[in-house]
Amino acid sequence: MGELLNINDLSIWYRKGSPVIKDLSLRLERNKVVGLIGLNGAGKSTLINTLSGVHKEYKGGVDFTNLTFKSSRYTVFSEDASFQYYTFNEYLSHAFTAYGKTVDKAVVDELTGGFGFNEYRRVLIRDLSTGNRRKVFLITGFALRLPLLMLDEPVNGLDFQSTEYLYSLINGYRQHGTIMFSSHVLESICLTADHVLVLENGAISREFFQGQIDAEKIREALNDTDS
Repeated sequence: MGELLNINDLSIWYRKGSPVIKDLSLRLERNKVVGLIGLNGAGKSTLINTLSGVHKEYKGGVDFTNLTFKSSRYTVFSEDASFQYYTFNEYLSHAFTAYGKTVDKAVVDELTGGFGFNEYRRVLIRDLSTGNRRKVFLITGFALRLPLLMLDEPVNGLDFQSTEYLYSLINGYRQHGTIMFSSHVLESICLTADHVLVLENGAISREFFQGQIDAEKIREALNDTDS
């Protein structure tokens, strides 16, 4: 498959001298699904925000604001209050233009149908429910088909059918690129991931690979971090 991203000795902080993540090393392979799981405050969102170029207080790793890297990634954040005065159609057009790509109408139609979103395509993002706002960015991310798609707590706010559809999209994304996603829902990790990282106090405390990914083992690892 090959290597997509290699990060060495990455430290991230909000206040100098108090790292949230310290000396983290991580290798992402192409066309894989990587799941991040950990207790609240473990550093999952902080890591994704830094890889996304949003959080800039870090050292080590790579230059996450580098134009080449920026053009190869898209992030669905756990909370996103941007583009509130756009409709979905307007935001989609904006995103594809920003990445220099052409919208594939058939792909977008399939995604909006799968998420039950067709009737909301012309509604302002600010007027959508939490779940439907999430779908705006999920649909865009899956439609762009970039080498790296990052999802921070993607199932939050989704109903059962949309969650099941999301799992199918994550599993199907290997033909387009790599997904890294964080979740506190063990089911979402076990049903989709090739590689699981357990974060504890800003460090990777355990890793699980294909053939090792088991809900009980991961639950034990999480309980160990809480003891």
